Amino acid sequence: MKTGQRRPTGRPRGFDVDEALERAMLVFWEHGYEGASLTGLTEAMGISTTSMYATFGNKEELFRKALERYTEGPSAYLARALEEPTALGVATAVLAGTIRTTTRPARPNGCMGVQGALVTSDAGREVRDALIAWRDNGYSTIRDRFQRALDDGDLPAEADPALLARYVTTLTFGMAVHAASGVDRDELQDMADAALRGWPLT
Repeated sequence: MKTGQRRPTGRPRGFDVDEALERAMLVFWEHGYEGASLTGLTEAMGISTTSMYATFGNKEELFRKALERYTEGPSAYLARALEEPTALGVATAVLAGTIRTTTRPARPNGCMGVQGALVTSDAGREVRDALIAWRDNGYSTIRDRFQRALDDGDLPAEADPALLARYVTTLTFGMAVHAASGVDRDELQDMADAALRGWPLT
């Protein structure tokens, strides 16, 4: 070996980590945490169990990484919705984003953050808690945005930002469950339109 030449640091992975994580996200999204078997995950990812553990950690760690990817990808509509200039615009954009994401062709129906751990054993408690925290974070960011709208005079003085945020997030979670059950996009949009006719709640 020539002077100054670096030794190889190890065998290359031989697979696209980003693509493998994308495929894992889709498996968890469709089957939930417990419904996604290691065999199903590794087959979808196109890697061995050994490679999965070496690259992503155990199943729980893989799920957390997949949830991060879901947040930054399919669920990124929430961050964009918060930039709408009015509270009604925020609520409308959140519901529209939910409908698009939960009914998109060639993607699993429903929401990974809602269905990921609806049914878990004690072994999946940490994943269930992580998803509760994920949903609570969504609620909190919407509540804070509505509080700002109240402070700016965009909402009437008697409006309750926390109640409005809970109303919107409950609608999104409910629509995600309906989407997973096969309710189509048009019917979900009708539900969203009906829910916002009386905006804001006072």
